[in-house]
Amino acid sequence: MSEAEGPLVVGVDSSTQSTKALVVDAATGRIVATGQAPHTVSSGAGRESDPRQWWDALCEALRQCGEAAHEAAAVSVGGQQHGLVALDERGEPVRPALLWNDVRSAPQARRLTEELGGAKFWAERTGSVPAASFTVTKWAWLAEHEPEAARATKAVRLPHDYLTGRLTGQGTTDRGDASGTGWWASGTEAYDEEILAHVGLDAALLPRVVRPGEVAGTVRDSHDLPFSKGTLVAPGTGDNAAAALGLGLRPGMPVMSLGTSGTVYAVSQRRPADPSGTVAGFADARGDWLPLACTLNCTLAVDRVATLLGLDREAVEPGTAVTLLPFLDGERTPNLPNASGLLHGLRHDTTAGQLLQAAYDGAVHSLLGALDLVLDQDADPSAPLLLIGGGARGAAWQQTVLRLSGRPVQVPEAKELVALGAAAQAAGVLTGEDPAAVARRWNTAAGPVLDPVERDEETLARIAGVLSDAAPLLERPTDTH
Repeated sequence: MSEAEGPLVVGVDSSTQSTKALVVDAATGRIVATGQAPHTVSSGAGRESDPRQWWDALCEALRQCGEAAHEAAAVSVGGQQHGLVALDERGEPVRPALLWNDVRSAPQARRLTEELGGAKFWAERTGSVPAASFTVTKWAWLAEHEPEAARATKAVRLPHDYLTGRLTGQGTTDRGDASGTGWWASGTEAYDEEILAHVGLDAALLPRVVRPGEVAGTVRDSHDLPFSKGTLVAPGTGDNAAAALGLGLRPGMPVMSLGTSGTVYAVSQRRPADPSGTVAGFADARGDWLPLACTLNCTLAVDRVATLLGLDREAVEPGTAVTLLPFLDGERTPNLPNASGLLHGLRHDTTAGQLLQAAYDGAVHSLLGALDLVLDQDADPSAPLLLIGGGARGAAWQQTVLRLSGRPVQVPEAKELVALGAAAQAAGVLTGEDPAAVARRWNTAAGPVLDPVERDEETLARIAGVLSDAAPLLERPTDTH
């Protein structure tokens, strides 16, 4: 690869639906080769995937990258957060992984919160109040509903840990992904023995937490890997922490990510602890913090509404009378794991395009409601909101965020920010640089800035009113069969 100015690195994004790999020139940030392969998620009440599909998808994505992957000097994996991967003594999955959007553990989340000191205890101890997405609740669910699988488990990993371990043969994780488990104490930056004992999980089953900038291991000698033996493996991290690296975020820069799930976050130098549970007090992959709020229903839910209406996703029409809360998978923010979608204000003259716009409004309202809690009090309220993820380039998403936020919106041109962040982390272990500084050198956040418009307070108030009035309906369990 004589065209590269510096060493080559590989960044991986193993997301809910697929795995992507980028080969990047560490000197310039130029993408030299790409690959992508899908994996499947179960339907029904649970959301599960076979971790071996992630591995197969990673190998296929790297194969598509060709010779460039063989020449890489370092690799890093960014992965979907929270998923519970239970492995036996041979390192094989005991059962399919329980994914972040599997809400069957909502009763365990409530019970754990009550049994161990309440929301304030959890927020102060771990930075977050348990939600159904968190790994600790999934382990409690597994122990209760599938005790034989729990007893057969000899190692517990997160999705990115599983892939990193397949590369190195070692059990490692990083502080960013560990902070989303519910059993990592953010104050001491160590596994919490009291919480682990309460859920019956031996700390010996958990991976070692690798420090930022530390090498997690090297690629083992294996015939099924398109890497050279001895290639450096960076710690890796969760997808949101990887995207924060990929953007080169500085403290106070707000981000809204529009994907299968929706998130808002910002880097902070203060350790977060929100007892309301709206903000998860995650660590970032560098040594700072990444307060974050997540909604389960974002682009996938809005696309589903468009499909039901027989419309293109951009076929929105303005309307002021109808409210649609697109909580098709339950919801995390607001914390309504039993909720289903709710439509209010339907009239004879309501159009399909207005219904679709209402779905956009409902999804964005949930995210903006958490943004002020995510940002530190001294954050600049006029700073552009960085809009990323699969929905960021959609005109309807952009216009809805502009109208409901009242902020300028910047849309980075770089598309694969999780994989780019992982690549920046891989470059950092080679050069000793801060990976966020690497990403800034690559100019990954560059993109058009959309001027702010007057905030649509009327729509925000109407949605908030419906959400409040409908609380008994939204909290009532629904039959998912």
